[in-house]
Amino acid sequence: MTSHVLVTRARRLADDLLTPHAEQVDQEGVPASHIEAIKQSGLLGVSAPVAYGGSAAPGAVARETAEILAGACCSTWFVQTQHHTPVMTLAKSELPVRERLLGPLSRGELMSGVAYAHLRAYPRIPVRVSRERGGWRFDGTVPWYTGWGLNDVMLLAGVTDADEALFAFTGAREQPGLHPSTPMRLAALTASRTVSLELDGLWLPEEAVALRAPYAEWAKADRPKPTNASPAVFGVTAAALALLDDDTADPLRTRLDEVREQAYSLAEHPVPHEHLAERLTLRTQAYEVLMTATTAAVVAGGGRSLSLTSRAQRLAREALFLLVQGQTAESRAAHLKALTDA
Repeated sequence: MTSHVLVTRARRLADDLLTPHAEQVDQEGVPASHIEAIKQSGLLGVSAPVAYGGSAAPGAVARETAEILAGACCSTWFVQTQHHTPVMTLAKSELPVRERLLGPLSRGELMSGVAYAHLRAYPRIPVRVSRERGGWRFDGTVPWYTGWGLNDVMLLAGVTDADEALFAFTGAREQPGLHPSTPMRLAALTASRTVSLELDGLWLPEEAVALRAPYAEWAKADRPKPTNASPAVFGVTAAALALLDDDTADPLRTRLDEVREQAYSLAEHPVPHEHLAERLTLRTQAYEVLMTATTAAVVAGGGRSLSLTSRAQRLAREALFLLVQGQTAESRAAHLKALTDA
């Protein structure tokens, strides 16, 4: 645990706003006021460069604030967590869009969503990008886009005819060539305002591009990310343990601390492509603790846990969501093998 100012702000936000309203948000949706509070907290710039208004905080701080937010209100955490990939993409970019957007995103003046997970379906290409009128045309379907109506901009990705991964920014709104579905009704995190996007000739100028690289090069850099255990898993687990008596919670809390320590140690490893099998094992072990803790919270709550106003029931559904959030074919196979070997 750290004493960083952003950790203090995250805890205050969780205690004063997110946790008290989490069950209501779960049923009614993440309100714009929650997002405004996140923007004003400085948390959107946790990893952003100081020169652009961010905090450039250590990875440990970013992970701890994510745990706190997810444990307090997983839906709000999930909406705001999309923002950090666009920020880091811009921080590494040398293209003109960096100077236009990195400052406003780092300072929390704007919040960005992401539409790129479909790239991991390659060689299937859900979104195709082609040259048109000095810019780029996007066609296809983005299966999942979170934060519709809450985000200001989005980072949209597709694959070009030359097998390049291309990322570009556009406004997070309906526009010619970009049409959202109605918000999805999900077993968990319906509150996150998730839609699919139909792209039919969406045109973006060259100056909107933030990243363009051979797909194989992008995929190599992306591959380690889904192998690491998510801080949100540890946050929701801790929230579930807080609903249990000490005799039940203490052994699980010890196990949680062990897995977290090992997972975060690997997250700090200087070579992200090493120890992938160990990272996947720890990711699976984190899920095991998560499911045990949230199940125990439901059992401890008895019949009351079946109410939609029950915190234990909400956390159990959020756990189901986290089992598949950020999932790849590789992580799915590792998880299923662990389940069948148990």
